[in-house]
Amino acid sequence: MFGFQGGESTDTVARKRGYMADAQRKWRFLTNFDCSTIHTEGQLLTMVRVRSGISHTQAKQDVDAWTAGKEF
Repeated sequence: MFGFQGGESTDTVARKRGYMADAQRKWRFLTNFDCSTIHTEGQLLTMVRVRSGISHTQAKQDVDAWTAGKEF
């Protein structure tokens, strides 16, 4: 999701970095290391749920709203 793979275009890397910074502004507890380990929406959802102490339903709504329109 936020991790970088070899051979990605400059635009793709810039987009992912922007998404990562945006996620870290929304969820202040996300570290750079956390973001580098998140590869799927499900992993982001779990981290948001656990670290925020909110329900699965609320975390899913928050993550779904945040990822809407984003291309990972």
